Amino acid sequence: MIIVKIILGLFGLGIVVFVHELGHLIGARLAGIDVEAFSIGWGKPILKKKIKGVEYRLGMFPVGGYCKMRGDNEFQEVWENNAKGEKPEKGTFYGTSPFGRIIACFGGPFFNLVFAALILSIIWGIGFEVQTLDNRIVLASDLNSENKYPADEAGFKTGDRIIEVNGKKTSYYDEIKKKIAINPKKLLPVTVDREGEKKTLFVRPNLEKNGMGTIGVYFWTDTVIDDIVPGGDAAIAGLLPGDRITSVNGTPVVNTIDFSKALKTVSGTASIDYARNGDTGKAEIVLSESGGNNLGIVWPIVSYRTPPLSPPAALAKGVSESWETLVISLRSLSLLFQGINLTEAVSGPVRITYMVGDIATESFGRSFVTGLRSLADFLALISIALCVTNLLPLPVLDGGMIVLAAVEWVRRKPIHPKMIRVFQTIGVALISGMIIFAVFGDIMFLARR
Repeated sequence: MIIVKIILGLFGLGIVVFVHELGHLIGARLAGIDVEAFSIGWGKPILKKKIKGVEYRLGMFPVGGYCKMRGDNEFQEVWENNAKGEKPEKGTFYGTSPFGRIIACFGGPFFNLVFAALILSIIWGIGFEVQTLDNRIVLASDLNSENKYPADEAGFKTGDRIIEVNGKKTSYYDEIKKKIAINPKKLLPVTVDREGEKKTLFVRPNLEKNGMGTIGVYFWTDTVIDDIVPGGDAAIAGLLPGDRITSVNGTPVVNTIDFSKALKTVSGTASIDYARNGDTGKAEIVLSESGGNNLGIVWPIVSYRTPPLSPPAALAKGVSESWETLVISLRSLSLLFQGINLTEAVSGPVRITYMVGDIATESFGRSFVTGLRSLADFLALISIALCVTNLLPLPVLDGGMIVLAAVEWVRRKPIHPKMIRVFQTIGVALISGMIIFAVFGDIMFLARR
């Protein structure tokens, strides 16, 4: 299964990189810059073919890629040959205008934005099924009573239904989680339905080590068994789908958090009371060494399907979601300096590849449309993240090259090759450090798996 995940992950990541480099290729052509090579993957080419002056390659290492423009490292040659006054040839990267270079560099990130909007628009046009949970909450402090969370301080209570977050209506768990996750440390107005009465509470989500905001709530699931995994502790004890568990060792339970809390106090055998077709029964579950982690009980989830949208409506939705993700990505950059665990928040190519494959295999295992939606969401997220990262004003990245071209455009004269060389040398050091850090984080991530 791991091999399948890696293959799917490489394929998904390859698509995003291909789109990025295609943007550079088209941008370079529009700017009158000759392209020498276009590669998916790095290392020695295992396949290559020259078409209309461009050598298309498939690299040995199928992660990343590049678009090699003629003369993009010309400043090095100019400096080394001490020919400072020499004008670069026409058709080279430095032989075009600063505006042309901006177009060539911006093409990659721009295509990533377009790709994200396009795939999300297609998904909204098809319609998709969402599997989520209800908007009814259980306080995390019910399970971990020694801790206090933002939800406790704000006055939330177990059983509340969150119907609005920051002015936006919410009906399901996934909507609520997203709105809270993207607003760490921000005071949010949250409207709840408490036994038919609406109340507006104000909560400030904690900033977690992974950069996400949390308020300390779980989402309510009734203790009605949806399915039983063959061979699990529950199956051996005789529990069946449709049974409602009412108590554990005499402790009443009404939701799955109650159930988990009750099991934490049990060692050996748990006495389970349940209701089945109007009757009551008792099951003795001999817990395995993993405690309550191998019960084999599948709890119910909420499923709903979004209707297919018309092409204009789907496009509007895709563009809107892409823009929202772009804004979130830009806002998230500031969190890197607010004490989060960078090894958890920053992902390298290995972790991204694994996550793409994991999402693909798990989601497609539920249904094709669900898998398609999940994969499209994640690829759009990666595509926009690639856009934002490459537009950072750091040397070597597209953003750094755009800054150099913009400075030259404003000054109306070329930047001295020595300054470019220093700028690029610093960039190589910074990017190399980031890569090493990301790969270290990836290794720690995989070790935890």
